[in-house]
Amino acid sequence: MTRPRAVLAMNPPGLTRSLFDEDALARLRRAADIDTDLVLTEIDSARSRAVLDGADVLIAGWNAPVVPASLPCASRLRAVVYAGGVAATCLDDPGTFAARGVVAANARAANSGPVAEYALAMILLAGKRILPAAQEYRRTRALPDNLAVPAGTGNYRQTVGIVGASTVGRAVLRLLRPFDLDVLLYDPTLTAEETAGLGARWVELDDLMRSSQVVSLHQPLTPLTRGQIDARRLALMRDGATLVNTARGAVVDQDALTAELRTGRIDAVLDVTDPEPPAPDSDLWTLGNVVLTPHMAGSIGGELHRIGDAVTCEVERFAAGLPFAHPEDLAFSARARVR
Repeated sequence: MTRPRAVLAMNPPGLTRSLFDEDALARLRRAADIDTDLVLTEIDSARSRAVLDGADVLIAGWNAPVVPASLPCASRLRAVVYAGGVAATCLDDPGTFAARGVVAANARAANSGPVAEYALAMILLAGKRILPAAQEYRRTRALPDNLAVPAGTGNYRQTVGIVGASTVGRAVLRLLRPFDLDVLLYDPTLTAEETAGLGARWVELDDLMRSSQVVSLHQPLTPLTRGQIDARRLALMRDGATLVNTARGAVVDQDALTAELRTGRIDAVLDVTDPEPPAPDSDLWTLGNVVLTPHMAGSIGGELHRIGDAVTCEVERFAAGLPFAHPEDLAFSARARVR
């Protein structure tokens, strides 16, 4: 069987060495006809289009150039394997590629583990009210009377709300199972029975915001979810509750969130914002009730090799004539505009 011809596309080109260790690169070379030292960062030049011409598989990563469906050099493309959440982001017209029979896979599942681990850690720390306790300890330099801490503090029989049964959302739900928590879930695509199977109770979003001590966001960014957590819903949150966002900054109305945080009524753990990073004069940098991290919940350092291994496995499956383990419906992505 002839090996498929593959090409790498991502930016910066050095990203390939972060994603793929030497073993993964060797496996790619065995599975496909590929120059692992050649990485496309643009497709406007004649050189890049010549490289793309005749490629069967596009192995794309973050900031990959967007491939127009109208390019003659992309006409032979049969598969896209994306080292990220949505393969459609590197195609200008995913629906047209899907109509041509192009198949796609993404590494969303491989990247979901670190995000879920981050969310779990922040949910449990928020339940213990670690941020205000640490600040008070630093201020007083004296041990508090822990017996006087309100019963609403801690991670026993407290309520955690998960918004979105996405790949990450489901991973968080699995990680929460060993704990004595009342877990609520809002996802309009699920039934109450399906939600129970995930170890949670289905509730409307407003009820989740109103009832949860910690709200963790895991919905995709779509036209329907942009600004979904608005001023009205933020006002529903309990005093002392915490909002954790590892999804996308734009699912929250940023101005409304900042205004609510200024009151000191709620806390927030924000790994994503809109814009990203926040403006230099944003109050998010200085508010004491905000933990602001630099979009690091996803894979970093050695965790990136998990993504590289997942991509390599998909290329090997394609080369062997097998279906992808983690396929993406390009036509659906085109319709939903998932980001």
